[in-house]
Amino acid sequence: MTVPPTEFSVSIDRQLQLPIYMQICARFRTAIAAGHLRPGDRVPALRSLATQLNTARGTVELAYTILVDEGYLQMRGAAGTFVSPSLPASVTRSSRTQSARDSNGRQSTKGSAAPQARGESSGVQAAARPLAIAAAMSGEPRPLQPGLPALDAFPVKVWNRLVSHRARGGEREMLAYPDPAGYRPLREHIATYLGLSRGVTCLPEQVFVTGGYRATLELVLRSLARPNDSVWYEDPGYLLARGFLAETGVQLIAVPVDNEGIDVERGTQLDAQARFALVTPSHQSPLGHTLSLARRMALLDWARQASSWIVEDDYDSEFRYLGRPLPALKSLDRHDHVIYCGTFSKVMFPGLRLAYTVVPERAVERVGRVARSMNAGSPTLLQAALADFIERGHFARHLKRMRALYAERRVLIVRALEQAFGERLIVELPPGGIQFAARFTEGPSGAVDDVAVAARAREAGLAVLPLSIWYANGRTRRTPRGLVMGFANIANASEASRLARTLRACLDG
Repeated sequence: MTVPPTEFSVSIDRQLQLPIYMQICARFRTAIAAGHLRPGDRVPALRSLATQLNTARGTVELAYTILVDEGYLQMRGAAGTFVSPSLPASVTRSSRTQSARDSNGRQSTKGSAAPQARGESSGVQAAARPLAIAAAMSGEPRPLQPGLPALDAFPVKVWNRLVSHRARGGEREMLAYPDPAGYRPLREHIATYLGLSRGVTCLPEQVFVTGGYRATLELVLRSLARPNDSVWYEDPGYLLARGFLAETGVQLIAVPVDNEGIDVERGTQLDAQARFALVTPSHQSPLGHTLSLARRMALLDWARQASSWIVEDDYDSEFRYLGRPLPALKSLDRHDHVIYCGTFSKVMFPGLRLAYTVVPERAVERVGRVARSMNAGSPTLLQAALADFIERGHFARHLKRMRALYAERRVLIVRALEQAFGERLIVELPPGGIQFAARFTEGPSGAVDDVAVAARAREAGLAVLPLSIWYANGRTRRTPRGLVMGFANIANASEASRLARTLRACLDG
């Protein structure tokens, strides 16, 4: 018996700048949250909804694909498309009013002691490895370097022309001290871009331009952290962020990661009242997993109940090779607990040293005050050139070209690694990003010493990193061993094959 679709009407506004497919996604999410669509309900067929909206079937199909990727819908072939029966309860219940906060924007917790750090033996030891890696990753770019975009494909001539035009203009604003919050037109462009591409609705006043991700973390922690605050940290997680956090004196809580992302339930067991959670939901660093919808809602629920902050590092979400880029965690935030962080290092070039953060409206005044006290403004000349780069369409065109280019280059290196290593290395095509982690299988002598392999690779001129050091307790027997490597700068199949053979020789010693 065929199940009829649920009575459900979708409306769109063609006057809005928001693309139609994103409007459709938003209507479905709202209907599910309000209970108008329930788990197991059948939704209109692609052709039927396209006819109703007088739009192309491909537009509806794109919206449905995104909703399936996010976990809201399930496609069951000829049976149709249904609201996922496994939606978490927090998605389907009605929104509640925001809980009361104290003057610091946090519920008071009586009788609670400062939590002890877990997963790191000492701040000095925690910082040592990331600092060494930071030194290794600076300077001249090297093959297979993680996080490095395709420098050979960046439109240097266009960029130089824009910078030169601003420099020759002699505007006094380019010569004066920069605004600590950022160049206003660039903040406006970032706010518009995030609304259209990441589903993040914000005002330019909420956007703060910084000198890189580390500078973003420093601004956030100086503004919102208190002595001995504890921070959930993904395990494994981004090395350089862990090193900086250890330097600040916060208590690091290593929360394990699986194929659904950070384990929120385990985090609450370790420290339910942590002040911050530092996460990479779109493309977990370094494993590449996407935070599941259930975990996203659980994380947001935890932040609301604990009056804590979630720092979302959306570092290379623009590059997704299976379907459209997924909306940011911030797009689901209804209680203003997510601090969104992005960078131009991965989508432009790292030497630009420009990043940004979007803070909740209630924190704008505090963050602005700290930004002014830090006198942390980035050079106005580069910010203005970047604003021009975005305004004139170069940024959107560059992203489109890079998605296609990286989709090709990731296949080149994966095929080359499979041919060179055979069963000794487990390599999976990453669904997004410009780097991935590959795991060693055990050899005749047991577990592979990935730190030694990476050291030999550096001597051979490669810039791969050992996977084990991304874990809080990286030298235990159970810690996965492997390599983290980038693929954006691999020019062709011949180069990929040569690099893979060089890396294979490093395994053999």
